[in-house]
Amino acid sequence: MKRLKAIIILAISTSSIIYIGCNSSSAHKNNDKKKTGKSASIYTLGLSDVDEAAILNSARSKRIKNEMDALVKHRLSPASFSGGILLARKGVVIYEHYSGLESHGNKVPVTDSSSFQLASVSKTFTGMAVLTLVEKGKLSLEDPIQKFYPDFPYLGITVRMLLNHRSGLPNYLYFCDSLNKDKSHFLTNEEVITMMTVHKPAAQYQPDRHFNYCNTNYLLLASIIEKASGQKYADYLQTTFFTPLEMTSTFVADPAQAPRPHQTVSHLSSWRVEPDNSFDGVVGDKGIYSTVRDMLKWDQAIYSGKLFKPETLEEAYKPYSNERPGIRNYGLGWRLFTYPDSTNKIVYHNGWWHGNNTVFYRFIKDSTTLVIVGNRYNRGIYQAVKPIREIIGHGDGEEAGEE
Repeated sequence: MKRLKAIIILAISTSSIIYIGCNSSSAHKNNDKKKTGKSASIYTLGLSDVDEAAILNSARSKRIKNEMDALVKHRLSPASFSGGILLARKGVVIYEHYSGLESHGNKVPVTDSSSFQLASVSKTFTGMAVLTLVEKGKLSLEDPIQKFYPDFPYLGITVRMLLNHRSGLPNYLYFCDSLNKDKSHFLTNEEVITMMTVHKPAAQYQPDRHFNYCNTNYLLLASIIEKASGQKYADYLQTTFFTPLEMTSTFVADPAQAPRPHQTVSHLSSWRVEPDNSFDGVVGDKGIYSTVRDMLKWDQAIYSGKLFKPETLEEAYKPYSNERPGIRNYGLGWRLFTYPDSTNKIVYHNGWWHGNNTVFYRFIKDSTTLVIVGNRYNRGIYQAVKPIREIIGHGDGEEAGEE
């Protein structure tokens, strides 16, 4: 049962109340300006104070705030929800809400400083880190895995196929559980790759035949980042993204080390702690912790044009799996809703690991951002997305899965 539970959770992956309204979120950004001596362009795409005030004080924003209050009270009440919600437009925070506890054991309430396990939303960082190395000429999307691991027994798979989940590789959550005899040991990426090289578990598909969401792809990508950059995965993300973007509460967790300040604990819906297991040593597919405000920084930095070339983002947001008709697809580290109106693309990812549920939606047409994080298992986090989309004017009747 434990093996099946771990497989299902990541394969499908995904009290005190503090409400912070428009005025306090604006004050927070002003405080950031004082602390850093820099403009808040990373949050607001260079908007002037007048432009920010116009968004905050618009009738649309006031309506959204009121409707979000009602929705959260109904769907994500403090009786069941422990986490944070942020909704922003062009980097201006329209709605922000926190509820629950960082840990039921210590009774510390969730705040804007609480860091949550992003689960598969971590893939957005892994994917974009790979693309930074492509921009630097350190690797190519067409590089085969054997360029980095010559003995890897699965042929015909490129970096691009790992990014868009078209490799056909088996999911490490299945074969590692039977091969790993010491369940108290945190597996590493290199140990999993060695298992694949030695034991050669059967592939699911031939390369580039089907879309098959598989966490093994992003485990391999994290290790390829290390080979191409000469840095540990955690260090490369820290120096490339987290430090430059002032994402001060974002990090790659090491389960063998003591928890960081305000690092939340995973709980089941009953508030029972769900501890780390041997799979938590693997990174790339999961393992990044962050706050809702840091995730807004990540979102805005991608929009800014200073972090990635336009052609890189075009490649990342391109739909690669068109075997089935419909608007749902996958790019390079991003899930997609694609519409006939090409400007109306929705770029997103969900996550689910242990008791953590995560939603990260980016509505490209009007630069609207939705982040929901939780550390007490709650499917309502995913179910809230559809009515929130209707509130902000991006409803289409489609619902995304949990991961």
